[in-house]
Amino acid sequence: MTKTENWLGRLIELEIEKVAHGGIFVARHDNRVVFVSNVAPGEKVLAKVFEDRGGSFCRAEPIKIIQASPERVPHVWKEAGVGGAGGAEFGHLKLSYQRVLKSQVLAEALHRMAGLEVEPEVQPVPGDDEKNGLGYRTRVQLQVSEEGIAGPYRERSHDVVSVKKLPLANAEINELGLHLKNWQDVKKIEIASSSTGGIQWSIDKKIKGDQKLTERASNRSFRISGRGFWQVHHGAADLLAENIIELARAVGFSASANNLDLYSGVGLFSGALASAFGKEIRITGVESSKTASADAASNLVDLKNYKTVAAPVESYLRSLVRQSITIPDATVILDPPRSGAGKEVIENILAVQPKAIIYVACDPVALARDLKQILESGFMVREIRAFDLFPHTHHFETIASLVRK
Repeated sequence: MTKTENWLGRLIELEIEKVAHGGIFVARHDNRVVFVSNVAPGEKVLAKVFEDRGGSFCRAEPIKIIQASPERVPHVWKEAGVGGAGGAEFGHLKLSYQRVLKSQVLAEALHRMAGLEVEPEVQPVPGDDEKNGLGYRTRVQLQVSEEGIAGPYRERSHDVVSVKKLPLANAEINELGLHLKNWQDVKKIEIASSSTGGIQWSIDKKIKGDQKLTERASNRSFRISGRGFWQVHHGAADLLAENIIELARAVGFSASANNLDLYSGVGLFSGALASAFGKEIRITGVESSKTASADAASNLVDLKNYKTVAAPVESYLRSLVRQSITIPDATVILDPPRSGAGKEVIENILAVQPKAIIYVACDPVALARDLKQILESGFMVREIRAFDLFPHTHHFETIASLVRK
């Protein structure tokens, strides 16, 4: 058997070795790596290869579970699983075990890319275990087929699946029932519900329902205009805010320093720090969305030393470096998109010489890549915390605090 022989459509018996980033699992057959979904480490399965480009790996899906893992359970979403709706790729595993797998993914990424020998444990959001990790989503996207069916994409495709329930979504979104209606000549529907009772949906970006939503977190109200960003899990905003405060205290956060809140959104973390360190806090929020930046200015209007800048983080930091501005007593908080901050942003954060960095990440590989660059500049990791903000999926959130050696 040669490496380049095409296995497409072939049935192979596999023993699943471990989890990989992205919600898939790793097996080996005839010296090739096989990526398999909807399985678990330790399982023996009969799988069918559905993708093979002739390289060192191929992709397969299970046809039969020969020997099941004790961590396997009936899928929490009957319409998901092999060949079904995507978006709940860990739904066939016990919730506690999902977090074990996520912890392994994080530890491997930190070791492989940042050289860190740490094993942070992914923690649950309080209350999730009692509800089996269901009903937590306050934000949902529905794709729409040419026939007007609204639902998630089928796993590994752009085919829309008709579903009767959205078990990860909260009751308000399910009761709205947009996934049960027909939507001719529509491409995408986005739904958001707020902690204060508002609900909004957009049909191809045209907003229906409440034009603005109000969220409560960290003892403050936050206005969100248009289709602005807010955390998906109903408990995420408070949980992240509490941990930002704790980590800021631990790194010696100075309320009088020229602190930065990068990718600041509508001001959640700045508001949380003001609740903990006082309204005299000095901090600049940088956000590329003009709408979100305007919301932040309104949400934090009572903080006289808060400044909001509507600009890409890259260009804002570049301007500080050009002016040779440094902030040696300050803490930089950043919450970049899934792709991470990237080389230039990290380089310029380091150039302004902050005392501490608190990095919030939704992708462990992007985090580890950026941490490597920070660590090589003379910083050290003080603490890493991780939280299961996306039960039954492979996603989770990580917060890393760093200080100068």
